[in-house]
Amino acid sequence: MRRALISVSDKTGLVDFARALAARGVELLSTGGTSGMLRQAGLQVRDVADVTGFPEMMDGRVKTLHPMVHGGLLALRDNAEHAAAMKEHGIAPIDLLVVNLYPFEATVAKGADYATCVENIDIGGPAMIRAAAKNHAYVSVVTDVEDYQAVLDELDANNGQTRFAFRQTLAQRAYSLTASYDAAVSTWMAGAIGERTPRRRAFAGTLAQTLRYGENPHQSAAFYRDGSDRPGVSTAQQWQGKELSYNNINDTDAAFELVAEFDPADGPACAIIKHANPCGVARGRTMLDAYRAAYDCDRTSAFGGIVALNRPLDRATAEEICQIFTEVVIAPGADEAAKAVFAAKKNLRLLTTEGLPDPISPGPAFRQVAGGFLVQDRDNGIILPPDLKVVTKRAPTEAELADLLFAWKVAKHVKSNAIVYVKDGATVGVGAGQMSRVDSTRIAARKSADMAEALGLAEPTVRGSVVASDAFFPFPDGLLTAAEAGATAVIQPGGSMRDADVIAAADAAGLAMVFTGQRHFRH
Repeated sequence: MRRALISVSDKTGLVDFARALAARGVELLSTGGTSGMLRQAGLQVRDVADVTGFPEMMDGRVKTLHPMVHGGLLALRDNAEHAAAMKEHGIAPIDLLVVNLYPFEATVAKGADYATCVENIDIGGPAMIRAAAKNHAYVSVVTDVEDYQAVLDELDANNGQTRFAFRQTLAQRAYSLTASYDAAVSTWMAGAIGERTPRRRAFAGTLAQTLRYGENPHQSAAFYRDGSDRPGVSTAQQWQGKELSYNNINDTDAAFELVAEFDPADGPACAIIKHANPCGVARGRTMLDAYRAAYDCDRTSAFGGIVALNRPLDRATAEEICQIFTEVVIAPGADEAAKAVFAAKKNLRLLTTEGLPDPISPGPAFRQVAGGFLVQDRDNGIILPPDLKVVTKRAPTEAELADLLFAWKVAKHVKSNAIVYVKDGATVGVGAGQMSRVDSTRIAARKSADMAEALGLAEPTVRGSVVASDAFFPFPDGLLTAAEAGATAVIQPGGSMRDADVIAAADAAGLAMVFTGQRHFRH
């Protein structure tokens, strides 16, 4: 390795790396701010403008797009024709390219205007990266600061050279960078021009963690971050415990997205998740009260579950959570006393975030299918009291209305067919993922009966509750099953061909029922 071209936006570790290259006899070429920084550090640097014979122009847009640069990157060193062309035109080979790109995603994240975002789309950088990566038989291309030391170690281990396999790895990482960069630009531009279904769509991510396995031990898996700043498992700080598993990450995300439905300004709330479904959700006067009420919905399922809180974790709640085995606790903060309580539980993971995800913010959600993937808007639907339509003779009481709206928020996060019973700001029965809505209704009621027996109660907690259905009741049977279980009020989307029959059945049973006009299927 005799010659390196360095042109970076992220200058972390740059001077030390360049100094180490120079100490190994590598000539340094550079551009603009990078060359200035290296010179200021006392390094000898040759400007790319001296090599090309052209100054940087057009606000730096044109500086490396030149045969003297790309010829040095693309030439096949053992090709006689290429060698002759290099000699004829005075093109010197470039053995190492060190480039990272304009901070486009960071610019977008700051809310910059359209013109500023466009100006932060890198052109010369990706062109050089792709050229060097294509010619990895001869050229090493470095696009990640994390690879600086690896390059130096490689040179030291191989008499100042890099192995082909090493260059292959660098090239793959380089193409991953340009692909993700272009994906970010195209996704941003589609949104900026209002193109909801672009002809081509790309998703990109950066490896956050290689996982031990996927949903099952025979499946390999990894966790990637998409670069967004939405609070959650990808942005959380883990304070203790072993690495999160694939299922931990999936369930923790489900738990935190659910608990974020409940504004902390309205009081503490807790959600306990098992296999991506809630087994208990509750509000409380304190966080401890909320946790206990959520736990009492289904103590059996809560064992080994994920606990999400909408306010910072305190000592009393931490001590109560430690009474059973819990996989993960996630909250927007935790006090030192709570952390100290958890420190004795080596297998419990505590995650804290800087806030809660916004349940009504827009964004895409996608799912793979054979031969492609489905893309839709995130389910950010929200229902407020004025949106409700009372369809029965009896309107819900104020207390019933509060519980109905609570149940509706929970039902949004339960796998369909979803039935959720709620009483006094806490779930008392959840039926999830059944092929029949009647079965979900029965299962939720049965869970309430089982918990009443375990808690020594005189009757199931579902007595006097309200019930939410994520989609309409196609027949009166599901609604009547809920009424028989003890529900007094119902919230559902409406829209069935047999709405009139269902409303008549509700009136006959003395139920209050409201329609939302909005469905929350979750598959």
